[in-house]
Amino acid sequence: MRRYIGRRLLQVIPVVFAVILINFLLIQAAPGDAATYLAGRETTPEYIASLRHAYGLDKPVMTQFFIYVGQVVRGNLGRSLVYGEPVITIILRRLPATLLLVLLGMGVAAIIGTLLGAHAARKLGTATDTVISLGGIILYSIPIFWAGLLLILVFAVNLRWFPTMGIHSLNIAKDWFSQTVDMIYHVILPATALGIVYVGQYIRLSRASVAEVLGEDFITTSRAIGYDGKTIFLKHALRNALLPVITIAGLQLGFVFAGATLTETVFAWPGMGRLLYTAILARDYPLLLGAYLIMSVTVVLANLLTDLLYAYLDPRVTY
Repeated sequence: MRRYIGRRLLQVIPVVFAVILINFLLIQAAPGDAATYLAGRETTPEYIASLRHAYGLDKPVMTQFFIYVGQVVRGNLGRSLVYGEPVITIILRRLPATLLLVLLGMGVAAIIGTLLGAHAARKLGTATDTVISLGGIILYSIPIFWAGLLLILVFAVNLRWFPTMGIHSLNIAKDWFSQTVDMIYHVILPATALGIVYVGQYIRLSRASVAEVLGEDFITTSRAIGYDGKTIFLKHALRNALLPVITIAGLQLGFVFAGATLTETVFAWPGMGRLLYTAILARDYPLLLGAYLIMSVTVVLANLLTDLLYAYLDPRVTY
């Protein structure tokens, strides 16, 4: 296991370097110009040229790339062109809100979807299976942004149970307990909107996986030995069926920031997704590169964690 972990950690280094290179080249190839955006509409070519020189945008692309890599190695992601602050400071300020939203939405969706799918697999071919499977298809078909707007319309506008946007109320007390309760109150609707689609996906995935494992020969042997149905399901079937579910969960944990961008925009949630949306509109290249780097590293780390969990549940993958 130690050799396997060491080998996987060494593979992360070239992957992260490739991610930095691809992100940088994609930003350079994208249309638009940060200096023109900062200069405004009514300006002179000389002023635009001075802005390009001030931010190093007039240097050759590869020169800019190696300067950027040197900064990243030292932990410096540059300075935002719009906010005027270090990129790492802005990201660290926004990251906790996104982690709260993503982990809550994804975690609840994974647990509920897996349990419902496993229960449907145990009742295969019955009315329970039909209802759960149909519900999973419907949930999986709902766009994230539409789910968010629908939740706002029903629970915030009509019923007035939850706030429509933001992470804190304006008149909330400053003590940590009130702040925490208010934050949980605000995160319920966005986390629900983010998790709705993934509940349907986990239902379909866990149902198929558990149903396949329940048909294996070792399950038949366990029944013949005399194990009760609950023991067979929990200790044998469910553990083996969780392997593909964990794989998908790990991959989605890295890529879910794309969905969080839509959710955070709909609910005005001050996280990484909304920050990325603002940076794209403003052509803020340093902030875009920093956000893309953090998201890409998250994908790499999520894959690494998935592989380690997979190796723990099935030691055969380490050989």
